Order: sequence, then structure tokens, then C-alpha cells
Amino acid sequence: MSLAEALELDHVESHLHPEGSFDVADHPVPTGREEIWRFTPLKRLRGLHQDADLSGDAFKVDVDLAPGVTAQSVTPSESARGASGYVPTDRVSARAWAAASSVFEVSIPAEAEIEQATTIRLTGLGVDHAAAGHLLIRAGRFSKSVVVVDYNGSATWAENIEVVLDDGAQLTFVTVQDWADDAVHVVTQHAQVGRDANLKHVAVTLGGDVVRASTSADYRATGGSVDLYGVYFADAGQHLEHRLFVDHTAPRTRSNVEYRGALQGQDAHTVWIGNVLIRKVAEGIETFERNDNLILTDGAHADSVPNLEIETGEIEGAGHASTTGRFDDNHLFYLQSRGIEEDEARRLVVHGFFHDIIRRIGVPELQERLVEAIEDELAGVV
Repeated sequence: MSLAEALELDHVESHLHPEGSFDVADHPVPTGREEIWRFTPLKRLRGLHQDADLSGDAFKVDVDLAPGVTAQSVTPSESARGASGYVPTDRVSARAWAAASSVFEVSIPAEAEIEQATTIRLTGLGVDHAAAGHLLIRAGRFSKSVVVVDYNGSATWAENIEVVLDDGAQLTFVTVQDWADDAVHVVTQHAQVGRDANLKHVAVTLGGDVVRASTSADYRATGGSVDLYGVYFADAGQHLEHRLFVDHTAPRTRSNVEYRGALQGQDAHTVWIGNVLIRKVAEGIETFERNDNLILTDGAHADSVPNLEIETGEIEGAGHASTTGRFDDNHLFYLQSRGIEEDEARRLVVHGFFHDIIRRIGVPELQERLVEAIEDELAGVV
């Protein structure tokens, strides 16, 4: 039996895995009682989950291409969208797929080793007219590259992103959600990882009124590796939601998920849903997922739900962890006992909390920007 045949037989019936379909009609308007929507403030999505017109064009895109990387905007019929094997599993994703008038394709040539990051900057110019986008990134065989997508401005934006790693490719893919306070962004990202390929996916979420990011990955063959890292900081009234799903669809694959978030202000709300599925065919895999939340003030709330589904006992290792809490008084006492003022001690604790994730990004200019952004966030509370 081939790997494809094994996967065809290994269908998973679970409320965590809705049936995929490109037909919007197959995805009922969510009520909030569904498992995948129960944390999302639907009334604040401006109709993205219902029937809001997605033909808006109040945005601009600027691209800085690294040497050797190519990019083009093509019509859906001319594009290679669907190359990742993704099929929409919720109504917003299906609506964005149907409404996107173009697909922006980024291609990294085979065997190219590119140190400079390719950066795509999307700037929203208003929230009144919702829009839909589709991005496809393909990393050629044995290539090594970095792609950054940087969001800013005001927008009501529904989006699908596909990432395809051919065999042996190494890709660092970073998204920076630095929206204005009134932005609403619902994005679904799916990555397919080839044989012995490695994806490092980094999500940085700082801005926006409501941001809901669903990220999934699966494997086309053995030896693939996925690292999903995230940093988020929610202020008063913000809703920042991250949903992660790693589907181990091949044996001897690896995944690691680690997200860290901080919250401050009344009604600041973060949601982290982690899920790893180890299929029967996925023997010899190794996986771990972790989420840590630091609550800085009263009135903030973090939901953290790790899930682990195992269909074979022939694995190297699997686990998950989640923590949510306030400042560690022992850390503060240690710093203050050495002459550091309380406000500065709190800043040091928060920076230390995020440091381990930030250092793994591997893009120095982005790391510096993130440290400065965290400092700006802290200015209003400590």
C-alpha cells in the first residue's frame, strides 16, 4: 500500500477537523457554538463569516525581492493555487478562495541559497470595504530562503496563504501583524513540507482589533521538519487568536510548536489552540507543542487549549504544555534585591519571557524591531 493510499483510508472523524470544501455553501454561517468558532467574537468580524462583499481594493502591496526570487500576480485560473493540497475547512477561508481576484505567487529557485529576506508589505487603506487575498510561496528543491509578510494600516481582510516546500528546501516564513487598532484580519495558512525539507514559521501579532490566524502543516514524505514559533502582545479590547494544526501524514517527521504571549488592559483577549495529529502511517515521528501566557494587568484573559491525537504507538516522542500566569514574584524580588527599580525589573522579566522565541527568528532587523515594539507596549503599563 502506498503512502497516499494509507492516508486515504486513514480519515479522521473529529470535531477538530471539519470536512473541507471549496464550495462556500458547504460551510454554514457559524453561530459561535461550533468548536472552531467558540472563542471568536463573530460580531466583530464585519460579516467576513457571513456574506460581506469581499471585492474591496483599499490596500497597496510593496515587494522587496531578494536576488533570484521572482514574484507575480496572476489570475486564479492561471495560477498554481492549490499546490499545497489545502482545501478550505471554514466559511471565511472558502469565501476568500472564491472571492480572490488574483493570486500573488513567490518562487524561490531550486538550489538557491539566499541570505537576504524577501519582504511583502501589505498596507490597508480603510476598513469599510472588505477584501480577499491569496498568497502562494514555493521554495524549490534544496533552496534556502527567508520570506516576510508585513501587515499594517487599516483593513477588513480575509486571506489564504499556501506554502510549498519541495524536497530538501529550507524556508523561514515570517508574518508580522502590525495592523492599526481598527483592523480585522482572518487568515488561513497551510504548508506542505517535502522530503527532508524544513519550515520555520514565525508569527508576530501585535496590532489589530481582531486577528484570527489559522496555521496548518502536513508532510509529503519522510524526513520533513516543521518549527512553528509565535509571539503576541494584546492590549485593551484586542482579540488575538492563533490556531495551530500539525498533521503528521508521513513517517519519521518532526514538529515543534512554541508560542508566547503577553496581555494587558481591560478585555484584552488571546486564544491559542494547538493540535497535533499523529496518523497511523506516521511511525517514528517526534513532536512537542507549548504555549505560555503572561498576564500583566487585571481584566485580561488568555485561553490556551493544547490537543494531541495519536493513532499509532510507534513514535519517538510526543507531548504538550500550557501555562498562564502573572509575573513571577521570585524573579522580581531577585532583580530588586540587586538594586534594580521595580518598573525596570518588570520590563526585564517581560523581555526575558519573549527572548527565547525572538532569538530564533533569525532575521536581525526583525528581531530588533520586535524588541522595540515590546518596549513600546510596555510603556503604558509598567
